[in-house]
Amino acid sequence: MKLCRFDDGRLGLVEPGQVRDVTAALDVLPAYRYPLPPFDPLIANLDAVIARVRTVASHAPAVPLRSITLLSPVANPGKIVCAPVNYQKHLDEVRDNAALHHHNTATMAPIHTAGLFLKATSSLVGPGQGIALRKVDRRNDHEVELAVVIGRQASDVEAKDGYGHVAGYAIGLDITIRGPEERSLRKSPDSYAVLGPWLVTADEIPNPGALDLRISVNGDLRQSSNTKYLILGVPELIAYASSFYTLNPGDVIITGTPEGVSPIQPGDVITACIEQIGTMEVKVRAAGGVG
Repeated sequence: MKLCRFDDGRLGLVEPGQVRDVTAALDVLPAYRYPLPPFDPLIANLDAVIARVRTVASHAPAVPLRSITLLSPVANPGKIVCAPVNYQKHLDEVRDNAALHHHNTATMAPIHTAGLFLKATSSLVGPGQGIALRKVDRRNDHEVELAVVIGRQASDVEAKDGYGHVAGYAIGLDITIRGPEERSLRKSPDSYAVLGPWLVTADEIPNPGALDLRISVNGDLRQSSNTKYLILGVPELIAYASSFYTLNPGDVIITGTPEGVSPIQPGDVITACIEQIGTMEVKVRAAGGVG
């Protein structure tokens, strides 16, 4: 099943060329009061929501996909966990280009040494909201990545059990300001984490380790690879992350980007595609402006 969030936070069932407004299915969600739980309520109750979607979908109004604004399919992730240099060819290009590594040894280390890092949850947007570039006097790069949405709490799990903790998958864009600072700072401005176009439930993608992914800017192909080249695959990343902290429903793991990262500027249009997930178009503007 493909589920999206759109417009003012409505829930949609994605069908070819259209979305059925199944917001009524959210009535199965429990009511929470302060202090709010450390997880995304929709993802934590995804099975119940899906069952209700199946009940209401046939009578739900359909709207053209092109007429809606797509938001992030996860509204409230507790963490956005990122895997740096998780493709060997990307690690090679970073090591070979000072404009990428800025003589920061941490950016040139393999993932087993570099570890993982976190992006601020406030950086999260959907494709319809676009990217608002900051520090436009510096290089801002696109990075296309497979995104994994955690569906069941995971703490110190083994890789062989990793898939059992996945709710689904999406396309992730990890936008990056190049420079000498720590990754989390340079990658956490508002809108620098794009998630979309929708959540594809895990049952639809039994093997996330064999997906073509690519990104174009203004029609020019920039990155093209396959998730089979990940150094640490989805279950290994879940095991690695959960050995340091508890992963909760709605947490997002962005699995790393292949070679071909390159600059973006206000006015650019990014098109990102991942096999079995779909395609999303994202417009780039300057922060505070219309681009």
